Amino acid sequence: MRRTALLGGAVALAVAVTGAAAILGPTGDSPVAAPAAAAAPVDPIARAQERLKLVPGDWRAWAALAVAYVERGRISADPTNYPRAEEAVRRSLAVRPTGNGEALVAQGALANARHDFAAARRFAVEATRINEYDADAFAVLADAETQLGNVAAATAAVQRQLDLRPGLSAYARASYDLELRGQVTEATGLMRQALDSAVSPADIGFCRVQLGDLAWHAGDLGEATRQYDAGLAADPESVALRRGKARADWAAGRREAALTGYADVTRRAPTPSYVLEYAELLRAAGRTAEADAQLEVAVAGHRLFTGAGGIDGLTGTALALASGDPATALTEARAEWSRRGHADVADNLAWALHHAGRDAEALPYARKAVGSGAKSALYAYHLGVIELGLGRTGAAKADLATALRLNPFFSPIDAPLARTLLAGPEVTR
Repeated sequence: MRRTALLGGAVALAVAVTGAAAILGPTGDSPVAAPAAAAAPVDPIARAQERLKLVPGDWRAWAALAVAYVERGRISADPTNYPRAEEAVRRSLAVRPTGNGEALVAQGALANARHDFAAARRFAVEATRINEYDADAFAVLADAETQLGNVAAATAAVQRQLDLRPGLSAYARASYDLELRGQVTEATGLMRQALDSAVSPADIGFCRVQLGDLAWHAGDLGEATRQYDAGLAADPESVALRRGKARADWAAGRREAALTGYADVTRRAPTPSYVLEYAELLRAAGRTAEADAQLEVAVAGHRLFTGAGGIDGLTGTALALASGDPATALTEARAEWSRRGHADVADNLAWALHHAGRDAEALPYARKAVGSGAKSALYAYHLGVIELGLGRTGAAKADLATALRLNPFFSPIDAPLARTLLAGPEVTR
């Protein structure tokens, strides 16, 4: 098998897409799940349960059941599946307490789903010590290291997964790794090659949503819309594609279509991040009461997630800010920063500090996010606003302009505000 190099430019697709596990989505987006290469004839939970009826001591089947519950929780946005996954892992380890790499991978996948990335890394590292050729263990490790902000370690884990099992799971992670380092052209090229080899509707839809999101973050509304439309033609039930299309509809001025689309998305997958996006659109449309109602739904969803063992300071911060509670937002943001050093978390802490009136403290974190290499309009906007608060008008003007150049549609509320700030005398003088 030819080795596929992640470092140093574009990545060549060595083999046909074979299947995928879960990955974490592009900067600013919620986690997404890569589909299997072909639709399974039997639900994986039912399949594992049937096997365990016949062989209750099959520790591999218990681990497979745990992974299946994690995936169901991710796809359905129902975190009550995570305690079921935890119980299945416990049963696997009860049968085989040592040398059980499959259970460790399942534990790591569950920890990633709950956003306990430090625990996920521990489980994944232990699994790789049991079997240094376990591509699934390196996939879990790559996700954990990425979200912890350990850039070199994340790249190394992705490269190892690529070496062991080239396929959609590995290529999607490699694309994200490249995107985080600002290599958007290379990341896009990799996903286009993955699309060329995709066969099933789910795989085609997955590749299209990645391509659409890459185009969206680059400010190419036309290309993003084309990718979402093509993806929906292949996989019309994809929630991620429906969300992308609704977001693009708003940017294109099709506001009723966007609101209808987001209502559908949040019915299908009521994740707090999607619901918050819907609430933001409703607020931008002047439908304040409906926006407030959606905020309550998002708060309830966040409580459900944390009640099932999840940790999510980013959402906690966003909910507190949307509720007009900067003190709680800052507490949430500081706690998340203490857990991990991802650029999103630095940006999150900077924004919470800004809303707490502490722009001088916010500035280093905002600079850290922008300096990560990721080409994020939101990072640049937050930095510009913070600089403006400190009276650094020249720097603020440059960063606000950068935000709008990277993606003039980055937020239904903040993008118009960026234009207003740029036109204001306090910036242009």
